[in-house]
Amino acid sequence: MEKLPLSSRMMRAIWRGLPEKRYDVGWEPGLEVPAADGSPLVTDHYFPRTDTAGDFPTLLVRSPYGRGLPWSPQYGMLFAEQGFHVILQSCRGTGGSGGAFDLWRNEAADGRATVAWLREQPWFNGALGTIGPSYLGYVQWALALEPPPELKAMVVQVGLHDPYALFYADGALRLEHALLVGLGMTYQHRGIMPVAKATLRLQRRMRDIVTARPLRGAYSSALGDVPWLDDVMTHPDAGDPYWDGASLAEAAEGLSVPTSLVSGWHDALADQTIEQYARLREAGCDTALLVGPWTHTSAMQQGWPEVFAESLAWLRAYLCDDPSELRPTRVRVHIGGEDVWRDLDDWPSLSPVSTSWVPTPDGHLGRRVLTAPTDGAGSAPLASLRYDPADPTPSIGGPLLSRTAGARDNSALEGREDVLTFTSSPLAESVDVLGPVSARLSVSTDTGYADVFSRLCDVDARGRSTNVCDGLAQVETVGEEPSEVTVPMSSTAYRFPAGHRIRWQISGGAHPRYARNPGTGKSAVEAVDFTAIRITLHDGSVLELPDGSRTA
Repeated sequence: MEKLPLSSRMMRAIWRGLPEKRYDVGWEPGLEVPAADGSPLVTDHYFPRTDTAGDFPTLLVRSPYGRGLPWSPQYGMLFAEQGFHVILQSCRGTGGSGGAFDLWRNEAADGRATVAWLREQPWFNGALGTIGPSYLGYVQWALALEPPPELKAMVVQVGLHDPYALFYADGALRLEHALLVGLGMTYQHRGIMPVAKATLRLQRRMRDIVTARPLRGAYSSALGDVPWLDDVMTHPDAGDPYWDGASLAEAAEGLSVPTSLVSGWHDALADQTIEQYARLREAGCDTALLVGPWTHTSAMQQGWPEVFAESLAWLRAYLCDDPSELRPTRVRVHIGGEDVWRDLDDWPSLSPVSTSWVPTPDGHLGRRVLTAPTDGAGSAPLASLRYDPADPTPSIGGPLLSRTAGARDNSALEGREDVLTFTSSPLAESVDVLGPVSARLSVSTDTGYADVFSRLCDVDARGRSTNVCDGLAQVETVGEEPSEVTVPMSSTAYRFPAGHRIRWQISGGAHPRYARNPGTGKSAVEAVDFTAIRITLHDGSVLELPDGSRTA
């Protein structure tokens, strides 16, 4: 048994708002657990130190990002302090583990192999839980495909289950996601200095990379050779055999392992979390959902006291038979615009009654209550914009993986000529939006190919426009006839206060969040030639906001 790492002890000391520790912590680093193919998986064991033998459940945390900061203090130390054995393991091909890393093909088998090793340990009492964020959530879903009998609880925090949806939106490459995931997967497990240097290198070269023609391979100047990233960027079709087996959505279908889900309204994986919640509910699985005012990273930083308390309560309830700290409702969400938390019996799927907001040629957005969608695309043009991929509309805030994520002032963006805005009159009373937001657009283009980015914003009394949620879809048109396209804009829980205005923002992209549409029908990754696109919005376009007042 060795002394805990100094960096972990220092990080532990700065946290506030966490429960008092129950036990001192012991540490066995560098254990080797055989993977499914026999490759050694380097594993650290954290455990409560007691004078008696004790009887503690075990948490399995499998990571491709190394076993140091922040995982050592955040999971190893904190949960061992509360009475859990914690197994923190580097995935195959990372952090000193043997074999070659693959983005998804080995996690199920290696997870099962690790559970088989656990069964042989004298301190393992047969009660197993899993926990972790992002890809550390993906490995949990992999184990849940064929859950071992010892698996009694899961806590998936800002978690991934579908790599394709992480990298693509309706076939459009989420370029910034791809670059940052490539950075994390390639360097983070190597330690603080290598990842810091790579991060600075990517920041310095980001503009050159995202504007390169062709885009393919440009990342190598910052990240080096990353074969799996090249594969991801050159397989935009979800039906391509390359993606076979990548999605673990089916793990939630029929699952009986109690599962707690955590996300944030500006989390890059919020949609995946809410999708899995719906599948778990359909399966009758005991589940809970917590969604805060967080991004993918801030949920595990500023939001950590709430996330830790939620996770600890869930694990104690199902691994220690102590439900005393569970909240009484299945769902707890933060209401933006009001800055309050709301407890709900369930999360709404598709609201039976939505409020449709309709644009007019003068830039106004008017409200119309509907119980069913309107029919067909309109024909009269309302407004148009010119999207130039050589000078692409920039991305501002939203569900990103970078530090620029979250709610941001959109004023400068909306001042651009390639951005359309439609804005309501000041609201006489507050408007609650709770559930999935979407836009049905009737658009025509002069090239036949375009992306359409749709965003919901809150405009306050001073005129500051703040993004709430958004989405992008690709559209193909023929001649001058408009086509109808539905743009999923994620979900939200938001109150537009009285006196504020609701704004609908429409553009031809958000760069470098998404790769530029070249306007030619060619691959955005391979394109060298660009064509400016005239996008015209037609009558019949509608912004659909789920009525949150009915679930208050």
